[in-house]
Amino acid sequence: MELQNAKVGFIGFGNMAQAMAQGWVKTGALKPGQVYASARNVEKLKRNTEPLGIHACASTAEAAEQADVLVVAVKPYQISEVLAPLKETLQNKIVVSVAVNYPFESLKHDLLPGTAHLSTLPNTPVSIGEGITIVEQTHSLDADQYALVETLLSALGLVQPVETAQMSTAGTLSGCGPAFASMFIEALADGAVKHGLPRDAAYQLASQMIAGTGKLQRETGAHPGAMKDAVTSPGGTTIKGVTALEKHGFRGAVIEAFDAIEGE
Repeated sequence: MELQNAKVGFIGFGNMAQAMAQGWVKTGALKPGQVYASARNVEKLKRNTEPLGIHACASTAEAAEQADVLVVAVKPYQISEVLAPLKETLQNKIVVSVAVNYPFESLKHDLLPGTAHLSTLPNTPVSIGEGITIVEQTHSLDADQYALVETLLSALGLVQPVETAQMSTAGTLSGCGPAFASMFIEALADGAVKHGLPRDAAYQLASQMIAGTGKLQRETGAHPGAMKDAVTSPGGTTIKGVTALEKHGFRGAVIEAFDAIEGE
């Protein structure tokens, strides 16, 4: 199936579903008329879909019937209940979950045998086509189905397949990381404002610096330590800042944040 002919539906239209829909419409990967959404609160759904021009469905059944690819975007504890009445409809669809800690085997129990399904973990920057979608390597899609889903998700940013056992850790990095990065942007800006730089300029510079550094690493494949060394002259200003960060446990704090989430 060609992307221009594909129809995508959402069951649940919270923050992540809205981010994905925004990304597809913003990047032009999908036209608004190709996207369908359903949610329990239909009035709220209409308010959230109207700015994008996508279809607000009166029921989950309508979204499921219309879609070629159905994105399940409800809380994990709601999935079984929501999918139960849709099992037969979904047998001829591609089902994509974006629920945390709901891998292939969990979703398999909510669907009829042979239903094509895949578990993923997108992050919020997908809304501007600069996100990450973690994709579980275990799935039941055939080659053509996987190619369609990969094309859809690639329009939202990086698609990173990982083994089932690593879904949680990868999801922490890409899903919780934006909060950590935002805190770093804020802290950098606060430091600059303390020394007289206007806040708007401080945010612009901090955000672009992080975006550019990340892109440089991805395109060159350089080790982050080597990138640090490249701007750290002997006796210079940068090494003084690096030393202060190390003194206050910068790296350790980041690793401990992972430990807190992953349960170590």
